[in-house]
Amino acid sequence: MSDSRKALVTGGAGFIGSHLVDRLLSEGYKVAVIDDLSAGKLRNLNPAATFYHSDITQTSVQDIFNREQPDLVFHLAARVSVTYSTENPVDNAEVNVIGTLRLLDAARQKGIDKFIFSSTGGAIYGNPESNPCSEETPVAPTSPYGLSKYMAEQYIELFHRLYRLNYTTLRYGNVYGPRQDPHGEAGVIAIFIQTMLEGRQPLIFGDGDQERDFIYVADVVEANMRAIDRGNHRTVNIGSGEGSSVNHIFQSIKEALQYRWEAERRPHRPGEVHKIALDCAKSLRDLGWSSQVGLEEGLQRTVEYFREINQSGEPSASRPASGRSA
Repeated sequence: MSDSRKALVTGGAGFIGSHLVDRLLSEGYKVAVIDDLSAGKLRNLNPAATFYHSDITQTSVQDIFNREQPDLVFHLAARVSVTYSTENPVDNAEVNVIGTLRLLDAARQKGIDKFIFSSTGGAIYGNPESNPCSEETPVAPTSPYGLSKYMAEQYIELFHRLYRLNYTTLRYGNVYGPRQDPHGEAGVIAIFIQTMLEGRQPLIFGDGDQERDFIYVADVVEANMRAIDRGNHRTVNIGSGEGSSVNHIFQSIKEALQYRWEAERRPHRPGEVHKIALDCAKSLRDLGWSSQVGLEEGLQRTVEYFREINQSGEPSASRPASGRSA
């Protein structure tokens, strides 16, 4: 149990963040959420959490820390679209770098127990010479998004060296699952499912042979929870260890939904990685974590979620009736 420790979750109304908030609350933590709702949704927000409709790039961050006195910070708020970052690199850096720096400065002043950062393994290594890549693979991002996440990581490590700030950085693969926004750009699985359910034609950019390391959202939440008391001063990959092609994902969802048509092909988009998979041996060693939900099971769970939401007439990214960065 948490012993009533308080967690501050940035991006806590978003896809991954809202699942993490639910888990923290279920285990007895007090939770405060910062979200500007640019990507997050109020309907994803657990009503038991204290909510601040605020921007992490603003000075109001310090006021929130002063009021809430958090013990733990889970930093998931981010601009996460690769395409957006190539078109809007300054805004991308303001949120992902300056926003992180504001949080770090506030965390340092309050002397928090730990800063747990949601980074990217899918974009930070660029196009590695071999896969799966470990944390020692050279960092070579192909987009402003990947670079901004790496710069944020470097600031976190600097604050550890200067101020002994305790941290764990989690480099995610391509996270998917219930509550992912099917109208965004960063979640091909959610986009494919919703597009097919609406009877429209999905788009595949490039030849579709590009591979991603897809990881189910519940596994990512578990990694965050393990990082509370483990993996101090460590950066670890969080993925399945295997790459799956966009074409494979399309075919799997097509079969699950009995969709009849093929995808429309569009040109490759700049900044996108071609093939990536993550070696997660270090996360097993440092966090005692490994992925538990296989791709086919995770796809089935996600398809069922979106099918239920569409049948109920609810908005497609809403909280399930049984009850969504980074």
